Amino acid sequence: MEVDECEEGLCSKLTTSCSLKRYRCREVFTWHLLKTILMGQVLSLLICGTAVSCEYLAEAGVEAPMLQSFLNYTLLLIVYTSILVSREGDSNIVQIIKKKWGRYLLMAVADVEANYTVVKAYQFTTLTSIQLLDCFVIPVLMLLSWFFLKTRYRPVHFAAVAVCLLGVGAMVGADLLAGRKQGAASDVALGDSLVLVSAVLYGVSNVGQEFTVKQLSRVEYLGMMGFFGTIISGLQLAALETSAVSRIKWDVFTSVLFAIYALCMFSLYSLMPVVIKMTSATAVNLSLLTADLFSLFCGLFLFHYKFSTLYILSFVIITVGFIMFNAVPTYSLLPPDDDAAEGCTAELTVSSSDRLLPADHVRLSDQAVLKNQDLTKKCLY
Repeated sequence: MEVDECEEGLCSKLTTSCSLKRYRCREVFTWHLLKTILMGQVLSLLICGTAVSCEYLAEAGVEAPMLQSFLNYTLLLIVYTSILVSREGDSNIVQIIKKKWGRYLLMAVADVEANYTVVKAYQFTTLTSIQLLDCFVIPVLMLLSWFFLKTRYRPVHFAAVAVCLLGVGAMVGADLLAGRKQGAASDVALGDSLVLVSAVLYGVSNVGQEFTVKQLSRVEYLGMMGFFGTIISGLQLAALETSAVSRIKWDVFTSVLFAIYALCMFSLYSLMPVVIKMTSATAVNLSLLTADLFSLFCGLFLFHYKFSTLYILSFVIITVGFIMFNAVPTYSLLPPDDDAAEGCTAELTVSSSDRLLPADHVRLSDQAVLKNQDLTKKCLY
């Protein structure tokens, strides 16, 4: 009799354990997570498109990175800044510039110079160094998000980042084993420094982007980036690349390459705020680590790179790390923008990944209610 009761108790515990595991799996592997992964890889494919077009432009003797950036910002200006011009009230571009010009100018400078410095780095250091040091943007983003966006990470997030960086290490090892062309190395110290500067600037730009698209508006962000980015890149283009542009031999092939680059960059800039709003700037940059792998896969057919199974392993490792990062929620207590916060209407800002897995066996909705109650009490007193 006692044996039967023990067996029933054991079976009950096993059934409960299995049910909880199935529940957890359903909570983690949701359609939202799948959509996030897919959209992140679309961003990587767009970066791959820019890389391939740049490779062909380099083979054609074109060295005008600022011209390429200028075309992208001009497209943003035509599409998104025009929308802001047509709006009325506080959403009009004149009112936005009056109130927030400094914020958007800083983000535009960081974004333009980040793109420029990483391209210049290829002239001085090796591809391996750039791939490794460019990952510095991840800790920069986490640090800036911690202080300015009040994002709070758990140990699993740091473990996920470590897994992703392990995947990057496997990719670099595959490059070395395959004997892939590494590029110039005339001044490695200068080139590596440029990559680190670029990573910091990307971190500043992406944190500002995350704050803007989550607190304000995606169209406002893109419109102002188009406005200030066109001015900054245009001035820098006139100052630094006038002679380089005059040496370009314009033909149909070169024009198509510029068009492909500009369209890929425009699509990347248009889609990235959507993915950042779903997750975070850090999560998006983790997913972008696979961009180099897509470029390598294209290079197998277009530039005759040598294949290595480590490339596949790298892709799998980075994807696993990305899933780990998004499976456990991060949250932020950052209040809305100052204009929206008038009247003490502060809300809890939670990353969309919080909907994937409640922490400490407490439903997220309950956590949000409790935190909002705390914020309301602070407002009342």
